[in-house]
Amino acid sequence: MTTTPTHILLVDDDANLRTVLADYLRNKNYVVEIANSGREAWDLIPIKHYDLIISDITMPKMNGFELLKLIRGQQTPLPVIMLTAKTDRDDVIRAYELGCDDYVTKPFSMDILICKIEAVLRRYRLGQETTQTEWQLGDVVFDSVRQQLGKQHLSSRENDLLTMLCTNMNNLVDRNRILMSIWGADTYFNARSLSVYINHLRKYLGEDTPVRIMSVHSKGYKLVNMNN
Repeated sequence: MTTTPTHILLVDDDANLRTVLADYLRNKNYVVEIANSGREAWDLIPIKHYDLIISDITMPKMNGFELLKLIRGQQTPLPVIMLTAKTDRDDVIRAYELGCDDYVTKPFSMDILICKIEAVLRRYRLGQETTQTEWQLGDVVFDSVRQQLGKQHLSSRENDLLTMLCTNMNNLVDRNRILMSIWGADTYFNARSLSVYINHLRKYLGEDTPVRIMSVHSKGYKLVNMNN
């Protein structure tokens, strides 16, 4: 059985890094196209199919933040991994606020980048298992395409997690399944991270909503509508 190749758009103004990274990804059987600025990338995105964008932040003409904002403004979900300088903590926070799916700090391990690519792609493939993109959760609407829960903008992992729970409304979602689908591995640290994201979503939903995220000890989570 043949598999459809993954198409990646690599956006970076550093020609040396661009060449090395593109060659490495091609050797891993990804189909890679390159752009040297956010503007060039944005010109390509509407007319070509990409499964993933890998973008630097600091670039001429249009930086990575501006590109990310444009991508998140379109209707079609497109995963984005940002490349950041090691010391730029504020860049990482802003990238997540704008809706990036993950980030890699420079200098980075190629093996770690591949792991992040595959984890992000798994999350998006999971989201494509359902054609529904909006759910009424109490008094608020959850729009998984725009990553909006009412007026609250969700991070990519918050969005993926809530989509998974909504798709399985009133049914238990196994903790291991969540971790493997969204984080890519069932580890202690990922499990702690999952608990943090669950608490975020509970806070966003509010205490007065009839829609609750229930914990099932040692098993997983269930999104329940108490009015049903």
